[in-house]
Amino acid sequence: MKKIVVLVGSNRKESVNLKFARALEKLAAGRLEFDYADLAALPMYNDDELANPPAAVGALKAKVADADGVLFVTPEYNRSIPALLKNAVDWVSRPYGDNDWAGKPAAIVGSSPGVIGTATAQMHLRTIMISLGATLMGQPEVFLQFKEGLFDGNDAVADADTEKFLAGFIDRFTGWVGVAADKVAA
Repeated sequence: MKKIVVLVGSNRKESVNLKFARALEKLAAGRLEFDYADLAALPMYNDDELANPPAAVGALKAKVADADGVLFVTPEYNRSIPALLKNAVDWVSRPYGDNDWAGKPAAIVGSSPGVIGTATAQMHLRTIMISLGATLMGQPEVFLQFKEGLFDGNDAVADADTEKFLAGFIDRFTGWVGVAADKVAA
């Protein structure tokens, strides 16, 4: 089973994107093991702390380095990614020469009440992660419009068509992690 670090870009208790990540975890059961990163524990990025980084930074870098892949589940704030997520991306990419994103198989998804979901935020994150050398899955893109009743009380997908689409995403992501990880190891 492939180990996937999940970075949810919202730290709200009732985050739509956390519910979305948990729904994806249910669809991936038996194939992918989700390990959620604690982004709220990270201090704001500061070059002055690189010589002796806080414990939460070391823990996140180790988690990413040890994972077979990464799943970003991001909301969209003001047409971009949340500071919480950008902060984590910056810490994991540093210090220079110790970028744990390089070569890491990854995918980006997100949910929002807006009609275009999180398309703009995902575009920004995609640009950032490509520049850091992550091996991003391109298709299918998942800009999920959140509507009440999309997930049930157990964070499972309640709509059959959406469940089928997301199961297809999980199939592709599982394959992507396997293929991309093999290429990096070769």
